[in-house]
Amino acid sequence: MQLSAKRTQEPSPRPEFTALKMRYQRPASIPFPEDNAPSQARELLGRTLFFDPRLSGSNWIACSTCHNPALAWGDALPLAIGHGMQTLGRRTPTILNLAWADSLFWDGRAASLEEQALGPIQAAGEMNQPLETLVDKIKAIPEYLPLFQKAYPNEPLSVATLAKAIASFERTVVSDSAAFDRWVAGDEKAISEEAQRGFVVFNNQARCSQCHSTWRFTDDSFHDIGVNSNDQGRGALLAGVPAMQHAFKTPTLRNVNRRAPYMHNGSESTLEQVIDFYVQGGRQQRPSLSADIRPLSLTSQDKQDLVAFLQTLTSEDKPLVVPTLPR
Repeated sequence: MQLSAKRTQEPSPRPEFTALKMRYQRPASIPFPEDNAPSQARELLGRTLFFDPRLSGSNWIACSTCHNPALAWGDALPLAIGHGMQTLGRRTPTILNLAWADSLFWDGRAASLEEQALGPIQAAGEMNQPLETLVDKIKAIPEYLPLFQKAYPNEPLSVATLAKAIASFERTVVSDSAAFDRWVAGDEKAISEEAQRGFVVFNNQARCSQCHSTWRFTDDSFHDIGVNSNDQGRGALLAGVPAMQHAFKTPTLRNVNRRAPYMHNGSESTLEQVIDFYVQGGRQQRPSLSADIRPLSLTSQDKQDLVAFLQTLTSEDKPLVVPTLPR
């Protein structure tokens, strides 16, 4: 008598998820501007500059000091630390997946990664390096010259090419495929039943997807969500726009469980605290508070499911090779 092999029944796709999944499909390529097309030489130069503390006035602080790849491209501190070890007013945001962003910094004051790259370098409280002396400083390091010549052969070594190189590297800082992406692509076993319930909570009763949308889980917009802070955020740039007072950019949720603490001022320590923050309807009520921020009715199970879902957004990224710095 011949015994048939026992089959493991695969879970069936749930039709109610089909349309929702379509909203979160990853793009096939990274966008680059026409005047800064990608190349290996530009990525290497940008990566080298990113890790070089000599871009700072003190020669101690590199871009990677605050944007550490081992800490999901942040620094794991409630508030950033800058020049002279002074504590700054906002938390370091991750640089994950910024190639798709059209406004940078918590308040959106930079319109491109090229513009953003120069902001912390010249800021007195951050890297404290005047741009007018930066180029001469880099030119005085002989091994940098061939790197610039190979990356930008028809352009001089300048503040502009330095910014373009750093931006070119930063565009390659993309989170890899996570369990959630495999589930979206059709692997029904990629995430747990608990996480699938959390996906429903995320998109429905918790209304997280109102702002944390697209595959990066951000709308790239600005909202006052009721953080207990006097920081005007984007309102300092748009004083005449009531809705932008105390408004900050929606952060990505990719690799979010590796990026604590949370909010622009690091005031929430865990994902559980963040969920309780939204259940409460924010910590501070103001005229500028977003209409999407109001108390939620979530059960304990809903909260657990939501955390389980958020954990599926974390990718196992390849280790980054730290470059040998020019002498």
